[in-house]
Amino acid sequence: MSFHGTTILTVCRNGEVVVIGDGQVSVGERVVLKHTAQKVKCLCDGIIVGFAGVVGDSFALFERLEYKIKATPDLLKAAVSLAKEWRMDKALRRLDSQLIVVDHKYTLILTGSGEVLNIEDRVAAIGSGGYFALSAARALASVENNTMTTEELCVRSMNIAADICVFTNGNFTIKKIKIDNEGEGELQ
Repeated sequence: MSFHGTTILTVCRNGEVVVIGDGQVSVGERVVLKHTAQKVKCLCDGIIVGFAGVVGDSFALFERLEYKIKATPDLLKAAVSLAKEWRMDKALRRLDSQLIVVDHKYTLILTGSGEVLNIEDRVAAIGSGGYFALSAARALASVENNTMTTEELCVRSMNIAADICVFTNGNFTIKKIKIDNEGEGELQ
């Protein structure tokens, strides 16, 4: 039995980073086991992680990333260290997950094939509904005179994804980082 299926979206704009994830856990392509899973978590030092993939694998990676960040406070270095270990270790290589990791400076996507993608426009998504949410977020963010807050934009984008993707639902977990005038971030 493989538990999976999710959508995680992050958007950074107007001095705020928002990470949002749905709550659905599916078995195969026919059964929904849970509607309210928490797939977005706060880490130490103003870092938020969202994960998609096999639940147990995702938690194992989340814990390893937390350890790496405590050992190496620089998020990018910690992410690269985790990606190397994930790719090279025989046991870790089997883990089926993707991570979005954000702080006030970086939006990173980590995969089991060793990628650490630094997303320059800071709009990113992973999971089965990720492309739907990403497309909606980019379209909504580009609309002239967009008066939506970053959180409202993310919720609207995720609702669009949930309307299209059978592995995405409308029960959201939302975490935010407020970026101050000095460029530092604080979890909210």
